[in-house]
Amino acid sequence: MKKGSLNDIQILVNSHSDLLNSKLKEKLQAISGNINWLSPFEKDNYREFKDKEFIEKLELNLSFPLNNFWPNGGAHWDALAKTNSKQVILLEAKANIPEIISSPCAATAIESRKKIQMALNETRDYLGISTDADWMGKFYQYTNRIAHLYFLRVKNNIPAFLINLYFLNDHEVNGPKREEEWKAALEVMKIYLGLKKHKLSKYMADVFIDVNDIKSLQQSNQ
Repeated sequence: MKKGSLNDIQILVNSHSDLLNSKLKEKLQAISGNINWLSPFEKDNYREFKDKEFIEKLELNLSFPLNNFWPNGGAHWDALAKTNSKQVILLEAKANIPEIISSPCAATAIESRKKIQMALNETRDYLGISTDADWMGKFYQYTNRIAHLYFLRVKNNIPAFLINLYFLNDHEVNGPKREEEWKAALEVMKIYLGLKKHKLSKYMADVFIDVNDIKSLQQSNQ
């Protein structure tokens, strides 16, 4: 049985997208028009899209190809959306604090690791990051998502936004009860990575949704 952020985001997108949409627009007023979710849908067996598949799902025309920036086996997106004003939303979800710490970059092929390192270094240079923190290490999932935002926004001039969605009160996975718990952990990560404030900050948002609110909506619909 699925649980944690995987289950929570599937329920949100398929049954309560209005709650998700209102939270997103509340945090990022630059998002305009109706938000149309493209994944993860039950009809697609809750598939997460990656590599050229997520580009195709969003129907993007790239001037700079993804495979020139990042090798295959890249980010699996928890959810994807597009607004009727052609804005793109990339979403990553977490239900407990240990999820923030990811496995380091697992690419073993020399050319793949070289391409990833170059992409991360290019992103760091653009953002003006001065810290020497290893972006391919314990917070690699977070840094590679920002690199993909850079790829869309800067390399391809696509109006993309990156949403990090953090669930509250997911007791099945011992998730935080309060936003402050999440924010304290995220503050440490961002300071370590040199990402407290940067050029892409206005296209990113940390969004918090209480699992109890989702359960209340489910009960009211029964």
